[in-house]
Amino acid sequence: MTIPQPLWRPTQERIRSSRLYDYVTWLQTKDEGASLSSIGQDISSHYEQLHQWSVTHKEDFWSSLWDYFDIKGDKGGKVLENGAAMPGAQWFPESSLNFAENLLQANANDIALIECGEDGRRNVLTYGDLKQQAAALAAYLGSCGVEKGDRVAAFLPNSHYAVVGMLATASLGAIWSSCSPDFGLQGVVDRFAQIQPKVLIACDGYFYGGKAIDTRERVDQIVSALDSLNKVIIAPYRNLESTPKPLCMPWTDALSEHRDAALQFTPCSFSDPLYILYSSGTTGTPKCIVHSLGGTLLQHLKELALHSDVNSTSTLFYYTTCGWMMWNWLVSGLALGASLVIYDGSPFHPTQSILFDIAERESIDVFGASAKYYAACEKYGLKPAQSHELSALRTLLSTGSPLSHESFDYIYRDIKHDLCVSSISGGTDIVSCFALGNPVLPVYKGELQCSGLGMDLDFFNDEAQSLVTGKGELVCKQAFPSMPIGFWNDYEGNKYHAAYFSRFPNTWAHGDYGEFIPHQPGDTLEQRGIIIHGRSDAVLNPGGVRIGTAEIYRQVEKIDAVFESIAIGQQWEDDVRVVLFVRLKDGLQLDEALTQEIRTVIRQNTTPRHVPAKIIQVPDIPRTLSGKLVELAVRDIVHGQTVKNQDALANPDALQYFSDLEALKT
Repeated sequence: MTIPQPLWRPTQERIRSSRLYDYVTWLQTKDEGASLSSIGQDISSHYEQLHQWSVTHKEDFWSSLWDYFDIKGDKGGKVLENGAAMPGAQWFPESSLNFAENLLQANANDIALIECGEDGRRNVLTYGDLKQQAAALAAYLGSCGVEKGDRVAAFLPNSHYAVVGMLATASLGAIWSSCSPDFGLQGVVDRFAQIQPKVLIACDGYFYGGKAIDTRERVDQIVSALDSLNKVIIAPYRNLESTPKPLCMPWTDALSEHRDAALQFTPCSFSDPLYILYSSGTTGTPKCIVHSLGGTLLQHLKELALHSDVNSTSTLFYYTTCGWMMWNWLVSGLALGASLVIYDGSPFHPTQSILFDIAERESIDVFGASAKYYAACEKYGLKPAQSHELSALRTLLSTGSPLSHESFDYIYRDIKHDLCVSSISGGTDIVSCFALGNPVLPVYKGELQCSGLGMDLDFFNDEAQSLVTGKGELVCKQAFPSMPIGFWNDYEGNKYHAAYFSRFPNTWAHGDYGEFIPHQPGDTLEQRGIIIHGRSDAVLNPGGVRIGTAEIYRQVEKIDAVFESIAIGQQWEDDVRVVLFVRLKDGLQLDEALTQEIRTVIRQNTTPRHVPAKIIQVPDIPRTLSGKLVELAVRDIVHGQTVKNQDALANPDALQYFSDLEALKT
């Protein structure tokens, strides 16, 4: 067996300056960490021991995080009730805390937000500014009848309006739920009508790709469709004039009414709801996934600090919108006293290098984006290592889809060579990660570095057997705090159970397809890297052989002419045949030579089963608003089925290119 070589190894200085090293050192002084004394100073060689302890002593582990991060609140005397049940486990049942209070502990003069946009805006808010604005808005929300457990919905760009709105809502013990303004009308109504918000915070417009979009008419239509609203607060992102309308209040007027208010924090329990997030909605009405404030806080602190090495001196950035769970993840960086850089607009406008321009200007040290973004940067020929001064950058994060081997090479070659590149995987379902990065471990091409602490990750075959090697269903075998409370209005929990627990009893089945990868003979599971091959419901099955779509995308991305691609399985002659759709670089046409090149690259680097039976050029490929490919929607269109909720797509018009294709009739 060829032993893979790492692309990057942390220095001893990097290891010993990490938050993970500090946590382990602290833990070894506590009674619950006594069994970890053998780790000594060499944590990079003993992460598997730490991980194993975190899942076999889960009460000690999660309790230690509360203490290590000095969470503001009362932990109570009990860590876990009904801990063997999934679902059903109850974490910190006697606790009392407030999410917003824990995000606003930093010094009032420290920088909290640097708000940027493609229109050139740059606004800086301190923690004191955030606290003052959140206090004023919370008082106004209270005057609108918002109480603990009520919903506040947001139709906003990634801006300080969203951050302040969330903090004000959470301070009251109310529930925050947001969509980005690129959602179509039906997509917004499909989500918000289910949760019946008392207040809507909406923008007058936004900017994207050099265009200024006016959302005022759409906001009026949303308001008309939501009969639960007591008030609508209009955030002046574009400063457009608005005619006074019933229920509507300008943001500045709402805050000025209570400018001298003091921020109060409503006590909540660990399992009280904080966020409602939504499934993509491409296969039916979006599911309303309810996340607890304690589980979100504890999990995000762990992931940001221990796995991503964020601290109070960090400048943290993630390219996201308010419609993607990475926004919720990013904002939790405030709980560590970090400075957040938030950006709204196209990641390639007004220049293709705009995000790296911001990274240089703001000295960003932890930078995140989607895997698709990095692939596009390479296709555009961006070389920030040559064009930008990125000495502050030390961690680069990627999620949304598997980061290809080629993108790993691109990042280390053309962005920065001394960098912890952390591909992370989890999702909206858990508002966090199952597998992610680690500042004390080496980085291997194509792999996620490790299982998250406290996450009993495994891969199962169809018989629910753990796979030491080979591809299988990603599962979690024990309860963890960021499991959803449930789905909104799913009173008996039947939909929640069916979504995650019906496949394997008392086990979370996430719907991803992947495997553990050994680095040297004799590795235990925790010492192995992880590869995610895509969604298990999009797995191809030609001749009964399961193929993850990411296995094909990895090869196609090597071909310079191909900008992006999507693969599906088409039912054909009592079997399934692989069909690959390619979007080429501008001006190029798919000819026989390029078709053969694609097939050859796939065949030489995978197996004959992976080679598409059909390769078809399309002008665009549909994706969700967070940039994820929608294999299931394309598969449905190809088979003549209707795709519902097309407002969940960023570019629904692209679906037309896959309908009734002559090339797929033979």
